Amino acid sequence: MITYTIIAINVILSLMAFQNDNLFRKLEYNPYLVVHNKEQYRIFTHAFIHGDYGHLFINMFVLYQFGRHVESGFSHYFGVKGILYYIVLYLGGIIAASIPAIQKNKDNPMYSAIGASGAVSAVLFSFILMNPTAMLGLFLIIPMPAFLVGILYLIYEKKMNDRNDRIAHDAHYWGAIFGFGATLIFKPAFGLEFLADIQHSLANLF
Repeated sequence: MITYTIIAINVILSLMAFQNDNLFRKLEYNPYLVVHNKEQYRIFTHAFIHGDYGHLFINMFVLYQFGRHVESGFSHYFGVKGILYYIVLYLGGIIAASIPAIQKNKDNPMYSAIGASGAVSAVLFSFILMNPTAMLGLFLIIPMPAFLVGILYLIYEKKMNDRNDRIAHDAHYWGAIFGFGATLIFKPAFGLEFLADIQHSLANLF
């Protein structure tokens, strides 16, 4: 599966970067270098390295949990094209998550970012579009429908983006928006099914 391949690449490159600071600096996302040194490759490479083992584990755990289902769903709905769509979803999530930093930090040589969170957010929200009433655990504890987790996730990331906690919340936010929108473009009927599933779920509560 493509999901397992992506996880393997993340793990291998992250472990290599943990042991090699020069490699880490070469692969990290620095908008200043992207714009002024034309090092556009950093837009992609930064999403395959992480800051520490915890950072790596969380991103890969979420990708493992949801990526398998999204990839399987794409294969079911799109056949052979599903593989291409899944790759577009993941790489497009990286790009969408990277754009805000270019806009805000293209003249700031001190800004840098790493991690697959934007792409993983894209995969998560693709899952939410296709499975809006699946029960997920908010913070891995509180069970609630996927669509509600998605709403709270977006509100949280939008609110936290105004704080300087050294986490790229805007990358999470726009990666999620891309994942939802791209999947909707791949199959517009998902939108009607999404609304119908939510309506049916809410109707059962009353």
